[in-house]
Amino acid sequence: MATIYTKHENWTSRFTFLMAAVGAAVGLGNIWKFPYVTGQNGGSAFVLVYLCAVVFVALPILIAELAVGRWGRQSPPNAMANVASSQGRSKRWSLLGWTGMLTAYFIATYYSVISGWAVAYIFKNGGGDFMGQDAAAVGAEFNAFLADPAALAFWHGLFMILVALILLRGLQAGLEMAVKYLMPTLFVLLLVMVGYGIFRGDMAGALHFMFDFDLSAINGQTVLVAVGQAFFSISIAMGLMMAYGAYLPREVSIARSAVIIVALDTMVAIVAGLAIFPIVFANGLDPAEGPGLIFVSLPIAFGSVTGGLLFGTLFFVLLFFAALTSVLGCIEPVIAWSQEKLGLSRAVASVTSCASVFLLGIGTVFSFSLWSEWRPLASIDRYADFGYFEILDYLTANIMMPVSGLMLALFVGWMIKPDAIREQLAIENENLFRAWFWLLRWVVPISIALILLSGL
Repeated sequence: MATIYTKHENWTSRFTFLMAAVGAAVGLGNIWKFPYVTGQNGGSAFVLVYLCAVVFVALPILIAELAVGRWGRQSPPNAMANVASSQGRSKRWSLLGWTGMLTAYFIATYYSVISGWAVAYIFKNGGGDFMGQDAAAVGAEFNAFLADPAALAFWHGLFMILVALILLRGLQAGLEMAVKYLMPTLFVLLLVMVGYGIFRGDMAGALHFMFDFDLSAINGQTVLVAVGQAFFSISIAMGLMMAYGAYLPREVSIARSAVIIVALDTMVAIVAGLAIFPIVFANGLDPAEGPGLIFVSLPIAFGSVTGGLLFGTLFFVLLFFAALTSVLGCIEPVIAWSQEKLGLSRAVASVTSCASVFLLGIGTVFSFSLWSEWRPLASIDRYADFGYFEILDYLTANIMMPVSGLMLALFVGWMIKPDAIREQLAIENENLFRAWFWLLRWVVPISIALILLSGL
């Protein structure tokens, strides 16, 4: 079947593009994962390496991905084919676009389940479920919640209905309108939570933990985890930034926009730490708790302090907003491809894409209950303890994303003529362009290769 080159909408302004791109980047990785990964990897030492990785690894590849998207003006597979063809390269480079797009799609299938947890916890915390409860009671409630497939499927389904209602309205009436209000509200809620931490938490302990840099605590593992977190936090190599770049007007500076996206995403991650760690330290909780830090440790804290009912509920609303904008970005490339390749209307493409994400997400729902003992790779020692959810998470985060990012860096850095990419970026300062191009050619591939090898 020949490709149907559908003309897509454009962002109405640079502001709405930035809000959408930042919303796609800011998600559970910033508010759920960044704090506990920081806690597990030495606090300030991890933060220092993370900030360096954001500048020298994540930013160069984000610029490249946005450039390819705007240059190709289509969904990731078709954009890659268009750019490769214009440079005399094989259209088989479209496989790179497919890898990124499918990575985001697979992530959405389990991300939406965890997002459903956030929605449920808005009502749980708001209903006073955690008031006066000890650690054993809160942990038992979370475990019982995970073991109830009907409850998980309900909240997962409710979340996906909200996603579908936004996406079927189109780029400008749906996605733009959503992020235009969601992202500023998210920033305000974060600042409110930081204010709460100042007055009710141990902000001094949090600042010491995050910014009293101890270079002696940096080791190889810290570097690898920090580079990986920076790489994944910005949501690069997932096709969604390429898809968003395709809607970007020519007059908008890609490099300047990428700097703003990275700066805001990093700021949210840091501020999220400043919102969470004061509560953690004030209540004698362990910052290295792991994934349970958000859904077990924090509810204990919110249930035992003045104002915890209100501010705990606001925190889970914040988590929901961050998750919603990320899942919107994960599904958008599939919708664009469905319009181009299959000739579907925006509404039909949105509903079918979201319905398939919901159905595949049931596998993640079951992995915490009905399939909790199922180990498909039990015969392989390295993966013997992996269930359905762990396999999907490992496949996307440790294999598909690094491979996609590595190949994108090699494609833009080595397959495209330097003058051609210089023209697309229109970076006036020659020294800045040379620095970016050198990082993309050498630092980014080596860093991603190390992440890929360390995860195997």
